[in-house]
Amino acid sequence: MKKIVLLALAAAGAVLTKRKLDESRSEQALWAEATDPVARS
Repeated sequence: MKKIVLLALAAAGAVLTKRKLDESRSEQALWAEATDPVARS
């Protein structure tokens, strides 16, 4: 029973970590777009 609980906690931790990384990447992309220099033609 303990193994199942530990496995569930590990899976939940992995999901939360992935969600946090995805959020960080999207935030970084948004800032990069907002601060991107304007190219003159």
